[in-house]
Amino acid sequence: MEKVYAPQAIERRIYERWESHGWFAPSGRGAPYCIMIPPPNVTGTLHMGHAFQHTLMDALTRYERMRGRHALWQPGTDHAGIATQMVVERQLNAQGVKRTDLGREAFLERVWQWKEQSGGAISAQMRRLGDSVDWSRERFTMDPGLSRAVTEVFVRLHAEGLIYRGKRLVNWDPVLLTALSDLEVQAQEEDGQLWHVRYPLADGAGQLVVATTRPETILGDAAVAVHPQDPRYQELIGRQVLVPLADRAVPVIADAYVDPAFGTGCLKVTPAHDFNDYDIGQRHHLPLINIFTPRATLADTVPQRFRGLERFEARKRVLAELEAGGLIERVDKHRLVVPRGDRSGAVLEPYLTDQWFVKIAALAAPAIAAVEQGRTRFVPENWARTYFEWMRNIKDWCVSRQLWWGHRIPAWYDGDGNIYVGRDEAEVRARHRVGAGAALRQDEDVLDTWFSSALWPFSTLGWPDSTAALERFYPGEVLVTGFDIIFFWVARMIMMGLKFMGDVPFREVYITGLIRDEHGDKMSKSKGNVIDPLDIVDGISLEELVEKRTTGLMQPQLAPAIERATRKQYPAGIAPHGTDALRFTFAAIASPSRDISFDLARVGGYSKFCNKLWNAARFLTMTLGEGTPAADGAPVELSVADRWIRARFGRTIEAVESALADYRFDYAASALYEFTWYDFCDWYVELVKPTLQSEDTSAAARRGTQRTLAQMLEALQRALHPLMPFITEEIWQRVAPLAGVAGETVMLQPYPAPADFPSDEQAEREIAWIQGVVLGVRQIRSQMNINPAKRIPVLLQDATAQDQALSVRHRAWLERLAGLASVTVLGAGEPVPPSAPAPVGRLTVLVPLAGLIDAAAETARLEKLIAREQQELARVRGRLANDSFVRNAPSAVVSLERERAAELQRTVASLGVQLQSVRRLLAP
Repeated sequence: MEKVYAPQAIERRIYERWESHGWFAPSGRGAPYCIMIPPPNVTGTLHMGHAFQHTLMDALTRYERMRGRHALWQPGTDHAGIATQMVVERQLNAQGVKRTDLGREAFLERVWQWKEQSGGAISAQMRRLGDSVDWSRERFTMDPGLSRAVTEVFVRLHAEGLIYRGKRLVNWDPVLLTALSDLEVQAQEEDGQLWHVRYPLADGAGQLVVATTRPETILGDAAVAVHPQDPRYQELIGRQVLVPLADRAVPVIADAYVDPAFGTGCLKVTPAHDFNDYDIGQRHHLPLINIFTPRATLADTVPQRFRGLERFEARKRVLAELEAGGLIERVDKHRLVVPRGDRSGAVLEPYLTDQWFVKIAALAAPAIAAVEQGRTRFVPENWARTYFEWMRNIKDWCVSRQLWWGHRIPAWYDGDGNIYVGRDEAEVRARHRVGAGAALRQDEDVLDTWFSSALWPFSTLGWPDSTAALERFYPGEVLVTGFDIIFFWVARMIMMGLKFMGDVPFREVYITGLIRDEHGDKMSKSKGNVIDPLDIVDGISLEELVEKRTTGLMQPQLAPAIERATRKQYPAGIAPHGTDALRFTFAAIASPSRDISFDLARVGGYSKFCNKLWNAARFLTMTLGEGTPAADGAPVELSVADRWIRARFGRTIEAVESALADYRFDYAASALYEFTWYDFCDWYVELVKPTLQSEDTSAAARRGTQRTLAQMLEALQRALHPLMPFITEEIWQRVAPLAGVAGETVMLQPYPAPADFPSDEQAEREIAWIQGVVLGVRQIRSQMNINPAKRIPVLLQDATAQDQALSVRHRAWLERLAGLASVTVLGAGEPVPPSAPAPVGRLTVLVPLAGLIDAAAETARLEKLIAREQQELARVRGRLANDSFVRNAPSAVVSLERERAAELQRTVASLGVQLQSVRRLLAP
């Protein structure tokens, strides 16, 4: 094996071999196991959240594949309607060409060209991350088969009356000129104002004061509402007020939605421009007065002098006229939530348009029941409450988008405005007897991207055809996704799966946390804290990193600050760590928390873990040579260390199996790390060196240890493989022959079974005793500043017969591992020289200090150290005694200070015990 582990030298080679042999395709003979990849947008690249989730999905797939399951990880990408259309439009605009100049067909050709050229970025990233997806089944939501499924679902739902066309309020983007889903709305809290406007009573007998944050919408008011139990306005309910500037009288109505404590307790009701107002309008049969055009300019429904004005310019004009007319009572500063489009950044308008809707209640009820009955289970379980809360208050789904890129709605219109829905125009004409001479026009809109994504679990498997893949892999085992799309994707997949497949699409939904930076902040380009996962894998120079973080910012003025922060945090750029170190980091931090902090330093730590494993494997393969100790048939004798490492491994595998069953990847990673680093590399390798190196070792004992080494190292690669696929493949290829294991790849080997590594309590007790003694001596060396290279005597006090037997049986290990010159058992009542003690159960290990240390110098050192720690303890206690500090400092700071005080107190006490031991050497 190469002396230094170099992941860049092996990862691409290994992945190409895996893929070229078709080993990612389902091949097991066990029960089917299917994970559907949440299809990333074809426009983008995989960010840290994607890499995190892909690591977990791949770990599950590799694990179940090794357990013999017929495992499919279904890959694919989403056409991302708005995002993709915007990318191509920007390219055209840079060439001085508008989308409308090309026309629909030519524009769509350009989009497909872009998709073919740029759509492979995600696939390349997935390969670098080691994703073992079945590439032969890769799907795209605009593929012919998936498009056919979309059309089929639309037609069937429409035939049942579950899809309809109607005039409703939607989130409207006046820049992109399309309706948006709730997911595409970014609600941002911003500084605004609350204008208190006087509305005169129509009979001239007074006025009402109404507070509003959008004075331009006054022109669309249809009523003023008050709470039915508000005593201030009881006498005014049913009377009329005049809408300022609009020359229109509207009623004062009573509605329980009104909050009497907000503003003046009077609410202007504009049903065509506010979702809550719309509901009020429906309850009170108010007119819908649309004052905007699609581009958010004022329409012909307002007085002539305001028509054509842009909405914010209209706001200024309205306010000026209200001020001139003495109709503004006062203006307050106000924080309000402003809805913006996530793509355009434009302030969205609730806008009244003709759209296609899915009647959702009939689909939601079975989906709610499925989760209540446990047919689909959320992990962690608390996310089920989030699911229920949304599903039980669900509203009809607007599925039409005013775009060209996407699944075009399969509806046609004749000259009289009649609507016909069908799979294609020919079917429409045949079913509805529309002659060839009658002109039909297909609906210009496309379907919401989430509509096709909702069908992903079965459309990717061939539905509406009855396919073998559909029969075998539906429903899937688990969906791995983030909590932010429970509403918009998870719920809709459950609804559509139940409707068209008669079963839930997956048995479990594992909800991951959101990956944040090391400070707990959300990763975003505007904050300059985004890390490309491949920059961690392959490394990136400082200048390249700065350029990547400061290019294409929505707010270019942030670039200097982002550059300064980047140069400070990564003065040398980011070093290459390899895929396995990044993947193991993701597994280690995969807790049930809502937010998960990612610290690059941890990747560095697990990079060292890879090196540790590599070096151990290199040492052992060199030690074992070219022989096959596991298959030569010669008699073997297992030492207590050999039996112990097998038993420890069996317990580790039990812990890993339990952890993965509960999706506790962090527990699984911790168990494997502890075993690999401490049990195997630190303890077992050191324990077996005497057996392998001593000429006194019997041939059977040497073979037993050689066989155990080979078998354990081979089995360890299988155990680690789901989390660290590349390094384990490379090592396994070297050690499998030594362990007598045949096969082409570790990924198709069986996962280790605890039953193959049974417990051995006697061996575990004996090695635990050895570890206790060795660690006790090492602790004394550290505390007493004893030279690690100096061999020292040890006394055993209060030793039982078993302790004495173990000290004799394992003296060679004790002397080697603890650097001992001798081990002496003290008899009952035998005098004890000045010594440093370390308890090991009821046994006390003593290191006589005479001749080992300069007692006077050590006393001075400890006294100086104790004085320094006491001074620091006094300072911390002084801060905690200050009421002002405790009252005003952040609670986290106060908590840290208390923990610091406790730690200092423990340190002072420990140093005091050491000082007493040393002073005994100076006693006359």
